Amino acid sequence: MTGQISLFGIRHHGPGSARRLVEALDALKPVAVLIEGPADASDLLPMLAAPDMVTPVALLAYAEDNPANASFFPFADYSPEYQAACWAVRHGAALRFIDLPASDRLGASAADIAEESAARSEDDPVSRDPIGALATAAGYDDGESWWSDVIEENPATGPVFAAVADAMTALRTGEKPLSAREAAREAHMRIEIARAAKECDGAVAVVCGAWHVPALAERRSLAADRELLKGRPKTKIKATWAPWTAPRLSRASGYGAGVVAPGWCAHLWETREGDRTAIWLAKVSRVLRDHGHFVSTASVIEAQRLGTALAALRGRPAPGFAELREAAIACLCNGERALWNDIAAELLVGAGVGAIPAATPLAPLLEDLQRQQKATRLKPEALERPLTLDLRSESGLIRSTLLHRLNALDVPWGRLTDAGRSRGTFRENWQLRWEPEFAVRLVENLLYGSTIAEAAAGRLIEAMGKEAELGVLASLVRDAMIADLPRATERGIAALETKAALTSDGQALLGALPPMADILRYGEARAGTVEHLSALMPRIVVQAALALPYTARNLDAPAAAKLRAAIIAADAAIQLAQLDGDIVTTWHDALSALLHDDQATRLIAGTAARLLYEAELLAADRAAELMARMLSPGTPVAEAAGFFEGFFDGAGQRLIHDAELRGAVDAWLMALDEDAFTANLPLFRRVFSALDRTERRRLMDALFARHSGGSKGYRLVADAAAIWPAHQSRVIELFTSGAAR
Repeated sequence: MTGQISLFGIRHHGPGSARRLVEALDALKPVAVLIEGPADASDLLPMLAAPDMVTPVALLAYAEDNPANASFFPFADYSPEYQAACWAVRHGAALRFIDLPASDRLGASAADIAEESAARSEDDPVSRDPIGALATAAGYDDGESWWSDVIEENPATGPVFAAVADAMTALRTGEKPLSAREAAREAHMRIEIARAAKECDGAVAVVCGAWHVPALAERRSLAADRELLKGRPKTKIKATWAPWTAPRLSRASGYGAGVVAPGWCAHLWETREGDRTAIWLAKVSRVLRDHGHFVSTASVIEAQRLGTALAALRGRPAPGFAELREAAIACLCNGERALWNDIAAELLVGAGVGAIPAATPLAPLLEDLQRQQKATRLKPEALERPLTLDLRSESGLIRSTLLHRLNALDVPWGRLTDAGRSRGTFRENWQLRWEPEFAVRLVENLLYGSTIAEAAAGRLIEAMGKEAELGVLASLVRDAMIADLPRATERGIAALETKAALTSDGQALLGALPPMADILRYGEARAGTVEHLSALMPRIVVQAALALPYTARNLDAPAAAKLRAAIIAADAAIQLAQLDGDIVTTWHDALSALLHDDQATRLIAGTAARLLYEAELLAADRAAELMARMLSPGTPVAEAAGFFEGFFDGAGQRLIHDAELRGAVDAWLMALDEDAFTANLPLFRRVFSALDRTERRRLMDALFARHSGGSKGYRLVADAAAIWPAHQSRVIELFTSGAAR
């Protein structure tokens, strides 16, 4: 058996390992290829070589009774395991996985997992990072650089795998005992290797992580290995292939270690001929140019020279990733690391998405999505197209519910554009566009449930449990109701009631009202949503009204602006919800209290006055009287400007129609000295910029008692010189400059 078995110790996702492995397989011509991987998924392994399989992809294994319990095993083009599988299929060799079954990992109890984690944390540094130990012995600062020089980027051929085996054997001499799982893994692989050697008449190639080579080469009794496998956990599993993405390859999750720079690894794999340094720097310059940065050919040549010089200074056989990165920053980015950071993600990680053959058995969420796509007659398309839904029809409501549930799963197949802006609340306008990455996101959401509805509910419930802000929590409840997820809705309502009862934060209470009003607005189109909030929203309105006078006191500018926006949104929500008259009266009383509170921030008081004025609860003469008092000469300019902004920002049209308000503002402006006027000019411009050309002309006509502006336009400023000589320059500046033009 010893003469028939060849062990190839590789590094997961290593392009150099992959290239050397293909060369070794071509020379060996084995009749069987055994790969480190879950043995119960061996029947799916040949699919890697299917013509329509596009990497990156991941082998997904999940517990049949609990799909949320899942494991991923990603593969890229430059993964040695992927290349070994493709080689075996091309040459008709037997192909199988030999590691512990996925049912072992997925069947482990919480206690087993905790014990394994504890054992891993107690491992010595060599077993945790054998490559790092070898790098230290060779005088390198890190394992990445050493492995790249010796394996990944070494242009010279040689007995690489024999050298790796010798190095690992030396490292494992006198090692601490392995954890139960690691010992079982190696025992299982030895048993599978022995079985293959017995069944096959010819050479057998074993592709495994370099660390395992010495243990798999040992002669151990079959009985001893079987004893290590007794009592191992088991569960029924399902396995399939799922599309993966380049960004996810860079994460240290699933099978093998995360790839630091997938783009660089792909470059090493794809560039088999030519100068790798020059080709890589050409890619860097192209990406920089695509981002609008100027890069000359001379700079690329200088970067290549600098990279080569750095490699020589560091004793490396050729420039590696670190040298070329530093050379690119110095020569192509003008020494600015921020410029490199601008392109690093695109260059080093990329946005590639894999694809799987149509005949591949799908994960539960993907299967459920396909069923619902057929039921709703929604075909996934890469091109963006509009979709208008009438929620009064059964088909429209079902389609809308599916799209909202997918959005809850962070799968934005549809983007809602202007729901409720036409035909009341019964119409939704979507923009649909399917991205391949959405399939990966669905697979990732398996931990929340095996159907679209279950997963969406589970994800929203988890988000609700973590959310501390009342307004955001109300938005999550709205999402659950619109997506027709009763379980999540019930949890969210309970959480809302609890948080609302415990909070006295007026800002938080106000922030919860707009999403609640949206829910009530959807009530007519989506049965069963209104009753959930019929009692809760009025309670929160009352709480917010009671807290408002205290919330509005002595605020700085950013806090006042934030509260002002919340008050305006809450007032609109209260109107939209059409609450009981007593509740609305309580809200208006709270706004009225701000007008007589000397400690209330003037911006907030002005906003309250405007809302009462628009609701016809503040008469025109009283509003003018209030304006005159708030803008009186004895009032500090900053406070007067705050009240003016609160009242008129976004509502400057009031000055056209209300002569008394206009007179109060006119008198205030006339009383300002030059410095105060100049300091508040941005405020005036902001208020009046909301008026269009016609409205500004009408305001000028009203200001100078003219009955028609005609085509004279802003020549009215000349009349201002006679009526208001002291402020001619101010009138010209205010009505003809910048934002007011």
